[in-house]
Amino acid sequence: MTRYPDIPKPIRSGLVVVDPDHGTPQRVIVLQFNPDTLERSIAPQSAGDSGDAGGGGTGGGDRNEALRLKGPAQETWKFTAEIDATDQLEIAAPDGIHPQLAVLEMLVQPTTAQLRAAIRTAQKGSIEISPIEMPLTLFTWGSKRVLPVRLTELSVNESAFDVHLNPIRASLGIGMKILTVSDLPAGHRGADLYMAHLAQKERLAAAARGGGPGVPGLGGAGLLTGRG
Repeated sequence: MTRYPDIPKPIRSGLVVVDPDHGTPQRVIVLQFNPDTLERSIAPQSAGDSGDAGGGGTGGGDRNEALRLKGPAQETWKFTAEIDATDQLEIAAPDGIHPQLAVLEMLVQPTTAQLRAAIRTAQKGSIEISPIEMPLTLFTWGSKRVLPVRLTELSVNESAFDVHLNPIRASLGIGMKILTVSDLPAGHRGADLYMAHLAQKERLAAAARGGGPGVPGLGGAGLLTGRG
């Protein structure tokens, strides 16, 4: 095989399960192949999106709130990941890719210990049982994108099996919601990580090249100052 030592090895994307109290990684899930595409959807939390402006207008909200935001934008990510045991023939895989699939599925499943604890609490006659809290999950996509996330979608398309019907190849559709300070309590480690991510985005935006006063279509500074 031809080698190109001058080409840097790409950084691998993946998921990190973190203990939110101590910040220590509990599990690192490295994607076998970096996805070819990443779909991101960003929806602003505008303050004046509902209701009618009144006064005979056809606006969709309070005019005084048109430029106000209630909080960080709601952002979702989607991508397709591939797992292929045949690409790693030197590694024994007696269970196929069952272990890799199980690791991902446990990100959206409580453990048996947690379920048994909830059942015992219910049997004691507790009126209200708190939902089971999962560990903090981070998604890493290069050094500039390390975000707290919650998996919202996990679809599995198994396409090849060994003689024991263990899956050996699968395509995974993964959807995630970025967790912001609106989703997490104050002081939560995930909220701090989101603020660090947002600060990184601000630095990148400041480094972008902008246009001068003569931006096409604005007609010079007069239009911006109301004197045009």
